[in-house]
Amino acid sequence: MPEGPSIVILKELVQPFKGKTVEKAAGNSTKLDTGKLAGQTITDFKSWGKNFFICFDQFSIRIHLMLFGSYRINEHKDSPARLSLQFDDGELNFYTCIAELIEQPLDDLYDWSADIMNPAWDVAKALSKMKAQPNMLACDALMDQHLFAGVGNIIKNEVLFRIRLHPLSKLGKIPDEKLEEMAQEAAIYGFEFLKWKKEFTLKKHWLAHTKKICPRDDVPFIKDKLGKSNRRCFYCEVCMVRYQ
Repeated sequence: MPEGPSIVILKELVQPFKGKTVEKAAGNSTKLDTGKLAGQTITDFKSWGKNFFICFDQFSIRIHLMLFGSYRINEHKDSPARLSLQFDDGELNFYTCIAELIEQPLDDLYDWSADIMNPAWDVAKALSKMKAQPNMLACDALMDQHLFAGVGNIIKNEVLFRIRLHPLSKLGKIPDEKLEEMAQEAAIYGFEFLKWKKEFTLKKHWLAHTKKICPRDDVPFIKDKLGKSNRRCFYCEVCMVRYQ
């Protein structure tokens, strides 16, 4: 599943279509009437966490690429598109994803300050939300999109390793300064992820995710599916402190 930085890259790539009018729309989404898109002009592109939005005057389209979604810009696959937008000088195509119409203002639905990639990202609000859930595990907190929109399994594993925090630590037991470090590091790593992704060097920088040996202690990483999210965690029992 693409994490927040990858959606920011998508948003950057489609900027040439801002202000363009849709000439033709098609797709097999059951949550979207493509017939109302023709003749509409794109006013903006936005992202919130792992969600991508195509904005028009009266509504927006939400795209979520899920686990296996993909997109093509100015080209297309042979397989049917979930959503295809045709312009006089190009096309946008999305596959194996959620594509749905949103008629409410996005500002009413999404808290931009919860998005680690957004200029409105607010560490203090993230801390307040975490302190309100003392029994939540650190691994679940980072994957909670209401706390850290845009964080996925890669960022989760790398952040916890960087700050030496065991994934099974309970938020209510973690010192305030460590919680703040977790919130700050999530955004820092998000923008490093963005840089490395553009350079095609992301995997070269992984210290914990998918790794077998801890680079700090030279002992085997523990690999397990943990927390309510039941996603893979890679952690070291020597250098990562468990607060419980």
